[in-house]
Amino acid sequence: MLKHGRAGVPMEVMGLMLGEFVDGYTVRVVDVFAMPQSGTGASVEAVDHVFQTNMLDMLKQTGRPEMVVGWYHSHPGFGCWLSGVDINTQQSFEALNQRAVAVVVDPIQSVKGKLVIDAFRLINPQTMMLGQEPRQTTSNLGHLNKPSIQEMLNLAIKYSKAVQEEDELPPEKLAIANAGRQDAKKHLEEHVSNLMSSNMVQTLGTMLDTVVF
Repeated sequence: MLKHGRAGVPMEVMGLMLGEFVDGYTVRVVDVFAMPQSGTGASVEAVDHVFQTNMLDMLKQTGRPEMVVGWYHSHPGFGCWLSGVDINTQQSFEALNQRAVAVVVDPIQSVKGKLVIDAFRLINPQTMMLGQEPRQTTSNLGHLNKPSIQEMLNLAIKYSKAVQEEDELPPEKLAIANAGRQDAKKHLEEHVSNLMSSNMVQTLGTMLDTVVF
């Protein structure tokens, strides 16, 4: 994206992002391809749907199963935000998929070690009027891919087997076997305590944002 943006300076350029929606909170982008659009000011031209369809067909022919998860465009020199035209473009993407993402990159302000890039989604005005929090909280949830039933059964079998083996060991051998091992119960308690603290801080921050802004 950055190379494409720098190649188009001083014009704006745009492209599509390919990937997958992992779960309700995670979008994985694996590749991008450039679109034949350029623009001036703070917005690029409309999306070329014919080019987009042809490109996706060619990608399928080469065995690429990814879907379009959003789009990106450059703002050379004037930061990351969505103009009115950009908002209309994002609305068309969200009409196809509500979780589509708009990424804006500034190739001029970006330097080594500091990439100026941002991702956006649109907020429903009705949600704002009702005073609800429109933003998704993801940092305290992480990936939500749930393990299969088979994995859970295997885990239960392994646990029962480990407990049985520990019961059969004499105290001396059990002490030797546990030497250097991490106390699972203590580790879990510390982990839960840290997660609870992080969640409480994040919840309070969200409440303050809602009240103040």
